Amino acid sequence: MGMINFLYLIIGTHLHMLSMATGNSYIDDLRSKPEVIDLPENEQIIDVGEHVSDTAQSPLKPNVTVSSSVRDLLECPVCLNAMYPPIYQCSNGHTLCSGCKPRVHNRCPTCRHELGNIRCLALEKVAASFELPCKYQSFGCMGIYPYYNKLKHESQCIFRPYNCPYAGSECSVIGDVPYLVSHLKDDHKVDMHNGSTFNHRYVKSNPREVENATWMLTVFSCFGQYFCLHFEAFQLGMAPVYIAFLRFMGDENEAKNYGYTLEVGGNGRKMIWQGVPRSIRDSHRKVRDSFDGLIIQRNMALFFSGGDRKELKLRVTGRIWKEQVVPLNK
Repeated sequence: MGMINFLYLIIGTHLHMLSMATGNSYIDDLRSKPEVIDLPENEQIIDVGEHVSDTAQSPLKPNVTVSSSVRDLLECPVCLNAMYPPIYQCSNGHTLCSGCKPRVHNRCPTCRHELGNIRCLALEKVAASFELPCKYQSFGCMGIYPYYNKLKHESQCIFRPYNCPYAGSECSVIGDVPYLVSHLKDDHKVDMHNGSTFNHRYVKSNPREVENATWMLTVFSCFGQYFCLHFEAFQLGMAPVYIAFLRFMGDENEAKNYGYTLEVGGNGRKMIWQGVPRSIRDSHRKVRDSFDGLIIQRNMALFFSGGDRKELKLRVTGRIWKEQVVPLNK
């Protein structure tokens, strides 16, 4: 009963703070600023149109009910994120997270009194006694975690949703793989294909006039998994180049179970790339900027295209396979 009484004492001293924070225009102005707060087998040729542009889960524990009023006390009134040590308070007891403290110029956003460097040790200790469900519970994670371990777990949770892998525009949709596959098909109208081999042709008129371009994403279904084939033009230093690469719709540890090749050529020449698909946990830009794919200089791509070299007609073939797991000898 001692801890329960202590929690209600903390709640009582802060309820007034919460009521005052509601509707505070100064706080609303701060929330509107877009700052980021750092907290602790088909051989048919396919013409592809250009689209410009830990930790393992912990064993399940009995659910721990935490009062919503107490949970509200741990929400920063400025950024609305959960607060972690050090938690600061003004002389009137209004709390604030350490990330937002520099943004308010040492003034309490609730009462405008000077903040100083007073720690709210009581609230920090209360938080240490909490165990909460993972925020990705709706995606399948059923673990219960200590308050101060929850953030680290969520950054590595295998159930955390993926970002939409579409590269033709900035898409904010997130979800699990089945949801994103439907989203790509229905909303982005991407090319969907079954099979582990492909034969694509990328076409662009007046390619010398375009330094950056993204062609329509292609999604392949094979081995019970989904893969995204990217192709685009960008500047590598001062040199205009094209790059093609494959991403795996799943986690990195699963992506390592697969391999792929990309092949491009013409006029008796050929370039071949062999690699491991990158997980869509890595953004499209991160993969591209790491040059982890088949890179073709524009002059070479136009040479492969044949003709008068004024039009890009690049044929890219490829294959995806699943690596064979060799059992260890006993």
